Amino acid sequence: MPVDEYWLCLPAFHVRPFVQTVRMMQSCPCCSWFPGVLPLVPEPSCIPAALPAGSRAAPPPPFHTAPFSSSQASFSTDPKLCLLPPTSDGRQEENVQSGLASQENRLQNPVKMNGSKDLPEPYDYDLIIIGGGSGGLAAAKEAAKYDKKVMVLDFVTPTPLGTRWGLGGTCVNVGCIPKKLMHQAALLGQALRDSRNYGWNVEETVKHDWERMTEAVQNHIGSLNWGYRVALREKKVTYENAYGEFVGPHRIKATNNKGKEKIYSAERFLIATGERPRYLGIPGDKEYCISSDDLFSLPYCPGKTLVVGASYVALECAGFLAGIGLDVTVMVRSILLRGFDQDMANKIGEHMQEHGIKFIRQFVPIKVEQIEAGTPGRLRVIAKSTDSDQTIEGEYNTVLLAIGRDACTRKIGLENVGVKINEKTGKIPVTEEEQTNVPYIYAIGDILEGKLELTPVAIQAGRLLAQRLYGGSTVKCDYENVPTTVFTPLEYGSCGLSEEKAVEKFGEENVEVYHSYFWPLEWTIPSRDNNKCYAKVVCNIKDNERVVGFHVLGPNAGEVTQGFAAALKCGLTKDQLDSTIGIHPVCAEVFTTLSVTKRSGGNILQTGC
Repeated sequence: MPVDEYWLCLPAFHVRPFVQTVRMMQSCPCCSWFPGVLPLVPEPSCIPAALPAGSRAAPPPPFHTAPFSSSQASFSTDPKLCLLPPTSDGRQEENVQSGLASQENRLQNPVKMNGSKDLPEPYDYDLIIIGGGSGGLAAAKEAAKYDKKVMVLDFVTPTPLGTRWGLGGTCVNVGCIPKKLMHQAALLGQALRDSRNYGWNVEETVKHDWERMTEAVQNHIGSLNWGYRVALREKKVTYENAYGEFVGPHRIKATNNKGKEKIYSAERFLIATGERPRYLGIPGDKEYCISSDDLFSLPYCPGKTLVVGASYVALECAGFLAGIGLDVTVMVRSILLRGFDQDMANKIGEHMQEHGIKFIRQFVPIKVEQIEAGTPGRLRVIAKSTDSDQTIEGEYNTVLLAIGRDACTRKIGLENVGVKINEKTGKIPVTEEEQTNVPYIYAIGDILEGKLELTPVAIQAGRLLAQRLYGGSTVKCDYENVPTTVFTPLEYGSCGLSEEKAVEKFGEENVEVYHSYFWPLEWTIPSRDNNKCYAKVVCNIKDNERVVGFHVLGPNAGEVTQGFAAALKCGLTKDQLDSTIGIHPVCAEVFTTLSVTKRSGGNILQTGC
């Protein structure tokens, strides 16, 4: 029987006006539709009988839209295609779907259906993340927990020397992981030398095999790369090894290694592109120098090395290179470890110098020349003083640049969608909820303006962001009292404010600093580094001597700092620290016995055990 009107059934794969509401539905009472089943045509119970002229149609059954003429609708026999009726401007909307419940289409721009309530077009994804580093991956996996359709675009632009790596970002491939492993290699060399004093018969000359170490490190990194790929697959997160670039609102272009381009749309985007090492911009820097992006997979021992820079990357690399027996020089433009507590930074520099690392201060390279090709070859470095016209020259096998890092934000099409950046630094200003000035675009990690550049911070921010976007959470990332460690030969752990920042914030008269040197028991038998380790807490006098800064130089500084960081989060005071019974004999117990203040000028050398 011909009919003039019928109700179009809208199961989830046809159109999804409200995804969360659809998920709560059990089934369509008339179509017996369940999630994952796509009816090709409306069931008879969805089509009311023809109505006499002037009569009114009954309300639509649940899960259905307002009526429209049957002549406006068409139904495909292809289960992947459902055509909606033409809109008022004559367009015909398509909704292509995958047929898999885990690959639901999402909503985009609203369109009118016969004057009824707006129905939206689909986005390809709920969330597209640009950057497959620690923060981006954490956000992707967390968002996937809420059954969101997520894509990760990750692409590594090769270094000038051609170095590239797999999924996981800086930390896994060219940062935290290989750096800590090579630091451990240096510590083991020292432990072998110390072991003689403990009765071990070790050959007089302890030799190191660079190729064997880098092979082991790269094998471990490869296993982590694979693990990340598997984890994304298990979470049903789409991963593409492609360069992401915004081309318009809610749209991004993905270009793979072969130059093939695809356009994707998403309801929201997360920028987590991280940073890359900066070059000097002088003759020969990109041709002959390496960066930390190259060092950890360098196929040959670097030999005599010049490290340019005073960042934590520079000092960490210089430390482990010297620790495995290489001749290392550090060229510094100004101060060490800018942004860190300068009292601690200077003590680190003194310790490194005492252990054979040479420092050239207040000089910068102006030219690098190749004297002889090879692996390694020979390079000549010409440097100029920062406060005079003096120039110096030196020959090295390898020149490692560690002068800072630049945010990867300038070539991803942010101007096409209106995202604002700091033009000088490339950093992105965000709200407390990591939202950029464009409401549907967020950013996390090292590219944020004024935030800490630390892997755990990016991970925490990514997880919490996904929970707020999709899980109903209101918890924001706390960027205060974040612990960190610099893995120099004498490790430096810190949490909270530096002494300088505390004085700047509270005033010198309101800051009390308790400090002491100490000597790890393990180092007493080899008789090395007596009273070189150092502990310091910075307290706010006006707030019941609350500990606002925690600093330690010594073995396993990261392990020590991690535990105290929780105490600082809970508002640790000096009285509470004093009332804590220490574990004996361990390095951390020094913090339970700090009694000498800086302003008193008292003796802080450790005596006894």
